Amino acid sequence: MSLADPGARPNAFDIEKATTENSTYRTVAWTGKYLQVSLMSIPVGQSIGLEVHPGTDQFLRLEAGQGRCVMGPTQEDLDFQQDVADDWSIQVPAGIWHDVINTGDEPLRLYVVYAPVHHALGIVQATAEDAAKDEDSGIDEPPAWTAQPAQHA
Repeated sequence: MSLADPGARPNAFDIEKATTENSTYRTVAWTGKYLQVSLMSIPVGQSIGLEVHPGTDQFLRLEAGQGRCVMGPTQEDLDFQQDVADDWSIQVPAGIWHDVINTGDEPLRLYVVYAPVHHALGIVQATAEDAAKDEDSGIDEPPAWTAQPAQHA
């Protein structure tokens, strides 16, 4: 299935099919002014990567595979741990450290809804390393026309 992020225009697609067929670490499927949908595929034994987003809530839904979700107030205190699998959802409040580790024997396929928008319009990142490079270089930034939280000093 081929997807092209149309930006903040009406859109519809088979999200289950797109998610289960996605083989990239991250593909942004739709970017609106206030939220964004990304597809992810996490290889066996790997993870999304421990991270925190101070101004972004996230909703994750697993479509294939199994894993372990960890969350907490600091990267050293991940006091929430839950095994997850196909059809599970994960809700990550802004400011909470989190990771999802693939504990199964097949790629972990999921989609993520970010609010507000967190990534560049339509960006495709084949691997977690590509995603890190894009973030470090400033390529993976939300479009200027999206609503972003005020930055606090």
